[in-house]
Amino acid sequence: MSKYCPEGSLFMTPENQSCIKSIYTLQEAMLQGKILEARVLICDGGHNLHVDLPCAKGVIPREEGAIGIAEGTTKDIALITKVNKPVCFKVMKLEKDESGAYTATLSRKAVQEECMESFISTLTPGDIIPAKVTHLEQFGAFVDIGCGIPSLIPIDAISVSRISHPSDRFQTEQDIFVVIKDISGGRVWLSHKELLGTWEENAARFNYGETVSGIIRSVEDYGIFVELAPNLAGLAEPKEGAEVGQHASVYIKALIPEKMKVKLIIVDVFNGAKLHRPPEYFLTEGHISRWRYSSELSPKVIESRFGSD
Repeated sequence: MSKYCPEGSLFMTPENQSCIKSIYTLQEAMLQGKILEARVLICDGGHNLHVDLPCAKGVIPREEGAIGIAEGTTKDIALITKVNKPVCFKVMKLEKDESGAYTATLSRKAVQEECMESFISTLTPGDIIPAKVTHLEQFGAFVDIGCGIPSLIPIDAISVSRISHPSDRFQTEQDIFVVIKDISGGRVWLSHKELLGTWEENAARFNYGETVSGIIRSVEDYGIFVELAPNLAGLAEPKEGAEVGQHASVYIKALIPEKMKVKLIIVDVFNGAKLHRPPEYFLTEGHISRWRYSSELSPKVIESRFGSD
């Protein structure tokens, strides 16, 4: 496991738990410059983070809470939202008071700076990396790409099948994979749909004559679009009472690679709880420079290119 993984990944590992259990192991971790994790108990009125350490009072001063806090480019909400969650840090100082109790001064900012220099700066467009969903907005999903460093997946880059809100696809704290779309101006731009398979890869999971489950994503005058997989949707004839978000049982009438079309017949529709199945990835590591969604038999080219090639 990379030490520059999304926050929370190191928290329960035996090595991390061993490092924070005593003053002696904590001091050794400080001398070695190790990246550790512990849970935030309180964000006080000064926006200092109080961290749960078994052996000492752990404090991350406000300006050490994240890159950009001191400069004002990162808002204090980035600290407030860390309460009750694991955060990464380095131990900067250990002090003992008159009663013999220890206070550990910690820095999350120092970890993020190291992550930027040793990991993020080495990435290139097309690299596939792990990430963790931190919060969802109408326009996209914010994710942690390493040591609490945030980035955004725009809603139209989450999947080929269109969704009304990122919560249709993700939950907060969910571990996912992303592909680097671009790095510019000190920001990292992400995509996700390229990891969920091409039209042909998704269509190969279905056969003519099957009745399968789907989710209604769009209702138009000319028909109803039903998602069979995040990167595959089909068109069914209009059906009275069908609504966006409903579950549907659909009969596969035809799969047409030349037109990248799936023709469906709706058997039944019903309301159900929102499904949060883990994404079925076709790619989870490595690098891609070009990804073609289109069927090889289709004259229409839908593709993504990464980098300058």
